[in-house]
Amino acid sequence: MNKFIALVGMAGSGKSVVADTLINQGYQFFRFGQITIDIIRERGLEVNENNERAVREGVRKEHGMEAYAILNIPKIEKFLESGNVVGDGLYSWSEYKILKEKFGKSMFVIAVFAPPELRYNRLSSRKHTTDDKDVRFRQMTPEQAKSRDYAEIENIEKAGPIAMADFTLVNTGTIENLIEQLNLVLNHIESKK
Repeated sequence: MNKFIALVGMAGSGKSVVADTLINQGYQFFRFGQITIDIIRERGLEVNENNERAVREGVRKEHGMEAYAILNIPKIEKFLESGNVVGDGLYSWSEYKILKEKFGKSMFVIAVFAPPELRYNRLSSRKHTTDDKDVRFRQMTPEQAKSRDYAEIENIEKAGPIAMADFTLVNTGTIENLIEQLNLVLNHIESKK
């Protein structure tokens, strides 16, 4: 049975490092939030935190809190036909419940945790980019990151999937330490065949 790993965590926690590691191990990749970026571009807007927040919250207001899960299910199913898949950035509790019901024992949620101050330092020290491929590595000031944290927790149910994750990686050390933790989790997941 092919596996679906959904990554959860706040901005700057290290989800992208985990996703990239899984991609290098042969996992097919999608980003839950790509829908947001696509809508922003369709509207001819600049990709930035304010526009992303407005679109994220607007999509959920219009289609329900489970919108991003429902819109990504066909992609996940197609990927699972040919191998393992990793989805970066599962957000809401409603999305979590829909996906757990749909994919059951083939789905594993991995939370990546780092304390706010460390995440804010990481986010503010990123190189500023507007490159399409690097939109997931955008720079944010500590104030922007804190505002985003609060909005995601208060407006789009982000804390639920983190609290209910099957595994939690604590990313307060080196990238090598994070990858070691991930490999232990993957060994555990593989034993569940």
